Amino acid sequence: MAGSALGAVLAVLASLIIIANTLMAIALLCLIQKSGSKGLYFVLNLAVADAMVGFTVTGLVMDEFSQPFYPPQIFCVLRMSFVTSSSAASILSLTLIACDRHLAIRKPFHYFQLMTGLRVGVHLVGLWLVAAIIGFLPVVTPGFQNVTHHEKCSFFGVFHPTYMLTVFCVGFFPALFLFIYLYCDMLKIASVHVQHIQEVEQAGLAGAACPPARTTSDMKAMRTVAVLIGCFTLSWLPFFVASIVQTACSECFPTRVIENYLWLLGLGNSLLNPLLYSVWQRDVRLQLSQLAAGVKRRILLRSGDGLRFSSRGTKSVPTVSCLQLQH
Repeated sequence: MAGSALGAVLAVLASLIIIANTLMAIALLCLIQKSGSKGLYFVLNLAVADAMVGFTVTGLVMDEFSQPFYPPQIFCVLRMSFVTSSSAASILSLTLIACDRHLAIRKPFHYFQLMTGLRVGVHLVGLWLVAAIIGFLPVVTPGFQNVTHHEKCSFFGVFHPTYMLTVFCVGFFPALFLFIYLYCDMLKIASVHVQHIQEVEQAGLAGAACPPARTTSDMKAMRTVAVLIGCFTLSWLPFFVASIVQTACSECFPTRVIENYLWLLGLGNSLLNPLLYSVWQRDVRLQLSQLAAGVKRRILLRSGDGLRFSSRGTKSVPTVSCLQLQH
């Protein structure tokens, strides 16, 4: 992919990521004010991390349109460290969301006692500290830097293969295995709940008009986590597997394919996350529709005021707007 074409794709992708996650963050802030749910802070943190991914990618867009660029070594290290840390924060936020949903299903009666505001804050601060350590480790450890003369900033042009393997083995694959374990455990818990409800219904102790609200809630949480895990795996697994292969055998897989195509697939996960939540979560979808209706209402009010003002300045036949009729 040519530099200008890759820059255009990155520019469009970064813009969509920033816009989608900004709207998602606004909707989540409104929901948090209404419900006070502590678990929504993890989803809000995911939207912030994904928005930061979009902002860090904008720097790479400028590099693509400025080739040949020949940036200094420390400049590229810092730029790619910001990209890595924001991506790590996004992945860690998905992990926290899965753990939060798992705790809500496994211990529903103690969830609100365990998930206090202080614990949520500690988890979020720890998340960003870990993400910063992962991303900026090459800055404080020069041995993890790959000192080469490069025309643009890229993962394989800046980071040493040892650092790449460390990040993949310590960050991505443990998170993937944790996702799978949590989902399987939630599936087991939900199946037990369904079995208990069926036994009660067969014993005649539950009426047909009483819906299994708890089981429905469990299934919704499982469905959301399953979709997030599936999209996360499909988005990032090809990039990480190909990167490991390329790190172990530099002649086996071209870095240009990884950095120009597979990495774009991974970035797409930061765009999919807000879209998935707006589709699968009814509260988020309703809040977004309310925000859109509020914006539309303000536009109509301003346009009505503008028409009323323009009608006063003309000498033609006077007109009366709808707002004036209401008064």
